[in-house]
Amino acid sequence: MFNLDQYRQEWFGNIRNDALSGLVVALALVPEAIAFSIIAGVDPKVGLYASVVIAIVIAFVGGRPAMISAATAATAVLFGSLVRDHGLQYLLAATILAGVLQLAAGWLNLQSVMRFVSRSVMTGFVNALAILIFMAQLPELIDVPWLTYPMLALGLAIIYLFPRLTRAVPSPLVCIVVLTALAWFSGMDLHTVGQMGDLPRALPELLLPQVPLNLETLMIILPYAVAVAAVGLLESLMTAQIVDDATDTGSDKRQECLGQGIANIASAFFGGMAGCAMIGQSGINVRSGGRGRLSTFLAGAYLLVLMVVLGDLLRIIPMPALVAIMIMVSIGTFDWKSIVNLRDHPRSSSFVMLATVAFVVGTHNLAIGVLVGVLLSGVFFAWKISQIFGVRTELSEDGRVRSYHVSGQLFFASAEQFMAAFDFSERVETVVIDLTHAHIWDISSVASIDKAVLKFRRNGVEVSLRGLNQASATIVDNLGQHQRADADAILSSH
Repeated sequence: MFNLDQYRQEWFGNIRNDALSGLVVALALVPEAIAFSIIAGVDPKVGLYASVVIAIVIAFVGGRPAMISAATAATAVLFGSLVRDHGLQYLLAATILAGVLQLAAGWLNLQSVMRFVSRSVMTGFVNALAILIFMAQLPELIDVPWLTYPMLALGLAIIYLFPRLTRAVPSPLVCIVVLTALAWFSGMDLHTVGQMGDLPRALPELLLPQVPLNLETLMIILPYAVAVAAVGLLESLMTAQIVDDATDTGSDKRQECLGQGIANIASAFFGGMAGCAMIGQSGINVRSGGRGRLSTFLAGAYLLVLMVVLGDLLRIIPMPALVAIMIMVSIGTFDWKSIVNLRDHPRSSSFVMLATVAFVVGTHNLAIGVLVGVLLSGVFFAWKISQIFGVRTELSEDGRVRSYHVSGQLFFASAEQFMAAFDFSERVETVVIDLTHAHIWDISSVASIDKAVLKFRRNGVEVSLRGLNQASATIVDNLGQHQRADADAILSSH
C-alpha cells in the first residue's frame, strides 16, 4: 500500500547529499551515454536524451530510491542490428514495446523469479560487471597522451585520500573539479568529453515513431523488444538487490518493474532509446552519499542542464577524471572476499560463480551469464537432493512380505536410484512400498512407481503403496497408471 510519509522521506530525507551525489552521477553519465549511443549505432543525443528522461521518470515511479537508471550497454548492444537494418524509428518503436512488456511483467509479478537467483550467481554477476566496467575504460588508457597516466593517478589519489580530510563534499566531484581546472589552466594535451561526440544544445521534443502500424512492423521489433525487456528487468532487479544490501534498506521490486516500463516508454516518446538500472552509476551515487529519489532525479536534471546550458564547460572535462571515478566504482563493486572464499566455499558454489563471470565477460551479455548460472545452480541443487535419497528393505519373519522403506525426495534425478533398489526376481507374495518419509514431485517419479508396481505384478507379486502424504497421493492419483485396468498393456507398450 502506498505510504505518503515514506514517499516524502524518500524524496526529502537526504537533500544535501542527494544534490551533490546527483551532480557526480550526471557528469559520469555523459561519456557513457555517448559511448552507448555509438554501440547502438545512433546519434549521441539519443543516448543522452534517454539518460535524462529515464533518470527523471524513474525517480518518481521506480521502486528503489537512489538507484540510477539510464541508457546502458546491456540494452544498447541489442539494438545494433535493428538500427542497421531498419533505422532509428524502429528502435524507438521497439523501445515502446519493451516498456509495455515490462509493465506486463510487473502486473504479472514476474519479479518473483529473482528468488531463483542464488547468492553464487549474484556474486558472479557483480564481479563480472566490475570487470566489464574496468574493461570499458581501457580505450581511454591505451594509445593516449602520456599525461593521462599521472592525471589518472592524481584522480585516484583524490578519490581515496580526500575523504580522510572531510566527507562534506563527495571526493569524485572534487576529482572532476581539480583535474578539469588543472588541465584547463595548464593546457595539457588530454582527451576530453567533447571529443567523445557532439552534445545536443536543445531540449528533447515529444514525438511519435514514424513506422507503419501493421503486423510486419510488430514482427520486426518484437524479438528486440522481448530481449531488451528481459535484459533490462534482469539487470535492474539485480542492481536493486545490490543497492538494498549496500544501503541496508528494502525496495519494491514489482514497482521497479512497472517503473522501468514507464520510463522506457517515456524515453522513446522523447527520442531516446531503452535503458535500465546501472550498477556502476548506482555505485557512484551510493558511495557519494545518495540515498533518496532526489539524487536520481537531479542526476537527470543536472545532465539536461549540463548539455543545454553548460555544454561548453562540460566539453572540457578531461577523460582521466571520469576514468578514475569508474575505476573506483569497479574496485568497489568487485567482491574481493569471493576470491578467498573459493578455497572455503563448496566447489559447486564456486563453479557457479566463476561460470557466471566467464559467460558475462565472454559474451558481454548479462542475460546469458545469469541464465547459465541459474541453470548450473539448479543442476547442482538437484544432484545434492538426489544424494540424500535412500531405500531401506526388510523381509518378514515368514519370508512372505518384502518391505521397501523409501526416504527423501523422489523426482527425475532420483528415479533411477529408486528403481535400482528393487529386486524384481525375489520370490515373495507381497511387496510393501512405504513412502511415509518420501515426497513425490514430478511425472518422472510417478512413472517410476508405475513401472515398479507393474513389474512386480507381472511376476505375480501383490504390491501395496503406503504412507503417501496428501500432495504425493494427489499427483500419483492424477498421473499414475498402475491402478488402471489396462495397466499391463501400458507396461508392455513401453
